[in-house]
Amino acid sequence: MLEMNSRGPSVAFHECEMTRYRAAAIFRISSIILALLTLPALSLQSQSASDPPLATSAIADKVIVLKGERKLLLMKDGEVLKGYSVSLGEDPVGPKIREGDGRTPEGNYVLDRHNAKSQYHKSIHISYPNAQDLARASKLGVRPGGDLFIHGEPNDYHGPSQQLGDWTDGCIALTNADMDEVWRAVANGTPIEIKH
Repeated sequence: MLEMNSRGPSVAFHECEMTRYRAAAIFRISSIILALLTLPALSLQSQSASDPPLATSAIADKVIVLKGERKLLLMKDGEVLKGYSVSLGEDPVGPKIREGDGRTPEGNYVLDRHNAKSQYHKSIHISYPNAQDLARASKLGVRPGGDLFIHGEPNDYHGPSQQLGDWTDGCIALTNADMDEVWRAVANGTPIEIKH
């Protein structure tokens, strides 16, 4: 709509038109921010998808989990066989203190049994709690928790093939394809070291 003012004709916008322009600008800015935030996750997903598969004959003699990097490393004679991106407990910072704290433990444990009939796509049990965990929980008067695993995605999960973010109750989660490789390469009795 044209209006006349002391300097001549000008365009006047109705309040709803200005709101529409502001909303469009906010949407564009939000889209750019969202794209920038999801780029690292997408590059992680495509990076693991392009990694060559682990040789079927590969057997790890140790597993190392680097919580701060969200990485699980299969080791053999001190060398990395392959690394995987992982999801951790929903409150991953710091060691597990008590049952229900949503933390993934830190320390030295053993992968002591495979479970093909898990509620997740395969699982390998972690021998948490160890003697140090039990002593800490006893001193604090809390239950240490337990029943922690390395596992794939939930059996009833039908989303993208990459779990983004930390979502477990303290377990270490992989994609199903990655879990298949870890399952095959890790025997019962393999040590696991979980570090911050």
